[in-house]
Amino acid sequence: MGQSQGKPGASAASSAASPASGGIEAVVAKVGDLKDGEMKEVEVGSGKALLVLSNGEYSAIGHKCSHYGAPLAKGSLCNNTVRCPWHGACFNVKTGDIEDFPGLDSVPKFGVRVDGEDIVVIAEQGALDNFRRTTDMVCRKGDDERVFVIVGGGGAGISCAETLRQQGFTGRILMFSREDCLPYDRPKLSKSLSSTAEALVLRKQEFFDEHSIEFAGGKEVVSVDAAAKEVMFADGASQKYDRVLFATGGDPRMCSCPGAGLAGIHYLRTVPDGNKIAAEVEGKNLVVVGSSFIGMEVAAGLQSKAASVTVVGRSDVPFAVSLGKDIGLGLKKMHEDKGVKFHLGTTVKEFKGENGRVTTLELDNGEVVAADLVVCGLGVTPTTSYLDGVDGIEFSAQKSVVVDSAMRASGDIFVAGDIAHFPLPLLECNVTIGHWQLAARLGRAAAMGMLEKSTALDTVPFFWTQMFGKSLRYAGYGQGHDDIIIEGSPAELKFAAAYLKGDKVIAVAAMGMDPIVSRAADHLLAGTMPSAADVRANPKALLSN
Repeated sequence: MGQSQGKPGASAASSAASPASGGIEAVVAKVGDLKDGEMKEVEVGSGKALLVLSNGEYSAIGHKCSHYGAPLAKGSLCNNTVRCPWHGACFNVKTGDIEDFPGLDSVPKFGVRVDGEDIVVIAEQGALDNFRRTTDMVCRKGDDERVFVIVGGGGAGISCAETLRQQGFTGRILMFSREDCLPYDRPKLSKSLSSTAEALVLRKQEFFDEHSIEFAGGKEVVSVDAAAKEVMFADGASQKYDRVLFATGGDPRMCSCPGAGLAGIHYLRTVPDGNKIAAEVEGKNLVVVGSSFIGMEVAAGLQSKAASVTVVGRSDVPFAVSLGKDIGLGLKKMHEDKGVKFHLGTTVKEFKGENGRVTTLELDNGEVVAADLVVCGLGVTPTTSYLDGVDGIEFSAQKSVVVDSAMRASGDIFVAGDIAHFPLPLLECNVTIGHWQLAARLGRAAAMGMLEKSTALDTVPFFWTQMFGKSLRYAGYGQGHDDIIIEGSPAELKFAAAYLKGDKVIAVAAMGMDPIVSRAADHLLAGTMPSAADVRANPKALLSN
């Protein structure tokens, strides 16, 4: 295969069947059309590919992100990796392999040839038709007696299972989940409460069967015997292990005020929770208790179905702590423009009802709010009590489990996902972060640790939310920021914000300005982010490459 470095320009594509392979060959560009470090979407027959010139070499991969199908040409290219503009998934431009999450699949890789001044892409039609490619995996072998147990059916658990098979583990993999369904795309739930588990599922049962991953739902862990290497479940069953990963996530933080047990008061964590809320909300006066991400997403998602939607929040401005007051006010106004009402700077004093069902909320400030239906979104607490008293297990102040960079908590016990208190090189400290992208990345790290193949945790936390069709993206870890510099207008929902701590930019958030957050994630990872002083002097530095 020939490669060449080029200069900017433009070219039409032509294509023909390749007699040798039965595939398609297409002239997609001229040498000189791309500068080094550039990429563009090109036509290959009836399909498309992403053509990249990186470090003097041409390559071509699938043009859509395997997560939700975002156009990768609109993402960020850095060090032979393209990062999705929507949710930050990363793909190697030479192989198409997924390198960071969300999403589980890689993207297709196509051949590239330089014929004189022509850049030719060679592809099979099947790869052009499917923008997802399952990474190669092994299956179980009967003579490998090792047993690796995964407790938890979320992003960390499924990522760990798949990574084990991708890395050549041929022993037995058993995956247990408290929920009755296969692992599903949990972030979608708060935005689409009526979705079924089948509609949200990450992998079908056939996938588990094909790759020898044994899955059992309805299995709640209650205790662990580390000496005997055994996990005990609520149904009385137990399972021996050689190594075990716990990725059990969190439980909703419950309201403790009087009347909290009345019918009509709901918490959102599982598919049945969401389905029940969706089934009851039509024409009701909905009150959402909690003005952070889950609460505001629920309010946005149900506004068109409920008779009224009211948000009750402790803070004076939604998202003020996490995103800043100006951005919080912009998002609040977006909700108000759609008819959502707010009672802020207060909390629920008491739920009151009739015939055992909630009818009103009395607030600490004396206000009374009518409610036929209540959804409480007050955050989560780590589900880790089953590890109480286990030798070598250390907890953080918030009851997450302290682990090393390989996700090892103690001996043959590993912990990942929302319940892990792990060292993030980007921050040079231990953190607990409940992001979907990060859960999958920690699951991969745990698999590598279980196989004694630990690698650097080279990732940047990447978070997103969507309300009323508007997406906010966020990269980094802004806790403890001491200043926020904003370019653009939060009121118009078109801005980029840098979160500063000392002389560092520690996080970036944006709306309506893709791919700024993906580009910022690349800078944070590479250590090339402009300094806080540079951003203060020139906020438009956030918009540059």
